[in-house]
Amino acid sequence: MPLNRILVADDEESIRWVLSKALKQKGFSVDLAHDGRQALELIKDNCYDLAILDIKMPGITGLDLLDKVREMNNDLLVVIMTAEASMKNAVEAMKRGAYDYITKPFDLDVIDAILEKVARARDIAGQVTTLKQELKERYQVEKNIVGNSSAMQEVYKTIGKVAVSDVTILIQGESGTGKELVARAVHFNSERLGKPFVAINCAAIPRDLLESELFGSEKGAFTGAAERKQGKFEQANHGTLFLDEIGDMPLDLQAKILRVLQEQEITRIGGNQNIPVDVRIVAATNQALVEKVRQKEFREDLYYRLNVVPIMLAPLRERRDDIPDLANYFLSRSCTEMSVTPKRLTEDALALLKAYSWPGNVRELENAMKRAVILSNDPLLTAQDFGGLLPTQELQQPGAQETSLEELVDLKLRASMNGIEGLDKGDIHAMVLEQVERPLIRLVLEKCRWNQVKAADVLGINRNTLRKKISELQIEMKRG
Repeated sequence: MPLNRILVADDEESIRWVLSKALKQKGFSVDLAHDGRQALELIKDNCYDLAILDIKMPGITGLDLLDKVREMNNDLLVVIMTAEASMKNAVEAMKRGAYDYITKPFDLDVIDAILEKVARARDIAGQVTTLKQELKERYQVEKNIVGNSSAMQEVYKTIGKVAVSDVTILIQGESGTGKELVARAVHFNSERLGKPFVAINCAAIPRDLLESELFGSEKGAFTGAAERKQGKFEQANHGTLFLDEIGDMPLDLQAKILRVLQEQEITRIGGNQNIPVDVRIVAATNQALVEKVRQKEFREDLYYRLNVVPIMLAPLRERRDDIPDLANYFLSRSCTEMSVTPKRLTEDALALLKAYSWPGNVRELENAMKRAVILSNDPLLTAQDFGGLLPTQELQQPGAQETSLEELVDLKLRASMNGIEGLDKGDIHAMVLEQVERPLIRLVLEKCRWNQVKAADVLGINRNTLRKKISELQIEMKRG
């Protein structure tokens, strides 16, 4: 938290002039107020890092102004000036929350010492604030990574093993699998906790801007570069830099990333100074980098530099056992965020969710829960609440984990029997058997080219029984 902007309030013009000149020479931005009321308005309208206030001013005194600053819950640091070096003034100023107290006349060396002290205090406060925020984020990250499948257990083990070291990590997985959450979990469990975690999506930034985003630029380096700009590497110094979708990074920038990994230093665009950086790299991609290396679209040397420790995130369709926990977690969170009465998923809804292929993975599941919470007024969410969102033709995508016949039958039964109260006693067994038996016999006959002898043998029943079933179930016979 650098010290940049300072307010000086004093009814003596000479004091205002001396302080303003001295502070501006040190590079600070300075605003001046000639009385307490003007100072209060400036504090309300602007964001200052430090205020130097005279204890006696027309309108509002420095001490009363200090009270108002505290009432505003402002983290502004205040230094009180007075021409009366009495114990009463000093004690009163400190009791009301002043950061420091100086007496007039004063040497500018005293001001320099106070500025150094304030800068150190703000730096420590900034570190504490960052640490508190990161501890909070760590709790949220670990809370948000849900799943007890064997695939996720392996991810947890890897995070635990590599977090304390500084090795480079490459996270691979489809879009929506939670790659950034894993990257944050690595950072928040590492020795770099309390230092910056900086993320950049290499696919979301145009090529001509990506380099300056990563490495920064000097004033005048290109059109529009009106001032020096820090890049992500400098911002992440002593912390972690997450390079998301690194597979989309242009080849020439890949070479520069490789150099940073090797030399641990960067050069801003338009500059000639080598700037040391201490950054841990965690990269992620939804692409097959090995194939991109083979096609000369990704540097082989960079791939091996990044892939020191690989973490593979399985798509949701390959860890269906995690779906109920994830669905209930997102449902509970959505209800809380939207201030909605808690809802619950029925068994038929969970069966549907488990059978769906989830091409958008965890992110798609989260969005499905949000939509269902918004659209349904019922405390129970059934399969019908997701029917329009999850097309049945997508229940089994090519390459998806196989869903068993029993699971599919269970899914259809749950979806079709919501109105079970309206069925007559004894109807269910016959109805279900008929609906399963008819397509089964028809399929076997078709596969046997309508040869009843062969079909009966495949089905494990005698020919007379098969003929009876064909008649009872009104199966239309075709020529083989």
